[in-house]
Amino acid sequence: MNIPEKLRSITSSLTERSSERKRLRGPANLYYAIADSIGMLDAQAWKNLGDASGFFMSHAYLKALEHVLPTNLSPRYAMIYSGEGADRVAVAALYMQIAEISLAQARPEKNCADAVATPLEQFAQKAKQRVLTCGNLLTFGQHGIAFAQGVDPKLAWHGVAEVLYRVRQAEKLAGKTQFIMIKDLHAPFLEQAAHLENLSYRYVETEPNMLLTLDAGWKNHDDYLASLASKYRTKVRNAIFKTMEEAGCTVEHVSDLAAIQDQIHLLYKAVQVNADFRPIELQPHYFPALQKVAGERFRCSVVKRKDALLGFLISVADGDTSIAYHIGFDRAAAAELPIYLRLLHAGIADAIGMGCKSISYGRTALEPKASLGAKPQTFGVMVRHTQPILNKAIKHFLLNIDHDDAPERSPFKKAAKAGVDAAGAESV
Repeated sequence: MNIPEKLRSITSSLTERSSERKRLRGPANLYYAIADSIGMLDAQAWKNLGDASGFFMSHAYLKALEHVLPTNLSPRYAMIYSGEGADRVAVAALYMQIAEISLAQARPEKNCADAVATPLEQFAQKAKQRVLTCGNLLTFGQHGIAFAQGVDPKLAWHGVAEVLYRVRQAEKLAGKTQFIMIKDLHAPFLEQAAHLENLSYRYVETEPNMLLTLDAGWKNHDDYLASLASKYRTKVRNAIFKTMEEAGCTVEHVSDLAAIQDQIHLLYKAVQVNADFRPIELQPHYFPALQKVAGERFRCSVVKRKDALLGFLISVADGDTSIAYHIGFDRAAAAELPIYLRLLHAGIADAIGMGCKSISYGRTALEPKASLGAKPQTFGVMVRHTQPILNKAIKHFLLNIDHDDAPERSPFKKAAKAGVDAAGAESV
């Protein structure tokens, strides 16, 4: 390609980008119903889209969640429609959260004495920013958008961007909302949303979600163990199961979390306070509310020693995938016993028991999850700051953030591994 041809190509590309940016910055040919409560929207319209998308976008779950959200979160909802009159149809449902996050939440929690000891700590508590998130900060995964089948992705995502703009503008009465995030995008949503970069959204890849594919032949946890290569199976049995049994620990299911919600919350807090970023804190009454609305989709496995609760793992079946996402344990006991690893294995038994085909373990502790046989699933977020200068600064800052990559582990026997890989290929 000679220089004139290169210039024409560059000019054409810039013109196309400018045209797309102009289109996105204008109104979409769509109609919107935006509300502070899901009860203010057409329930059947939401169910037609949200319930079909999965448990975490279902009308029942979001209605229950509304009453047990962390104190620094407030929900917003939107239905997007196309057409007019009798031809008007719902094309998308959106779940959003507005979070007020302090600088102190961007590092491990300090104890009360430290929190008031220095002016810096006091500043960290008071320095707050409002963040508008399309998605759910209580879960991991794309749990913020449900599209109608056959909808034009470009039109639908244009509508998503316009809803976020309208919500942000309306929130000026309560305080500026400086930061917008579309949470936990993965294929195919990532490819569909890529053109939002023309609205100054920036894609940032996060740590991967660790996804364990369950073989159709596994009827219980023993079947999973039997599929492991000898050295992995021996390690699980001796270093985890035998160690826990010799310490007098048992694993049980809890059928009524209301009776132990305070104990569960203390175990959750023991882990949560050490996180580098803590945008929210769950309340004790959240756990039984989740159990009630999830019903048969819900499992809570606990580790007990005599009458003492040492740890818990909550899993919820979202379609064919078990989301193993709330965990807590006694840190002093965990320093001596493999409580965390035992809970991960309890998650396998629970997922198989619920008839799931895979387990989504989330983004933390990549090494032990890889040793279970879980594989990384690329996750990322689209982010935008409302101030252009800060948006450019954030772009450069975020794009240079390093995240851990999942280690390569192959714990299964060769024949079992081939079966798991085949099952994973079918589910993609």
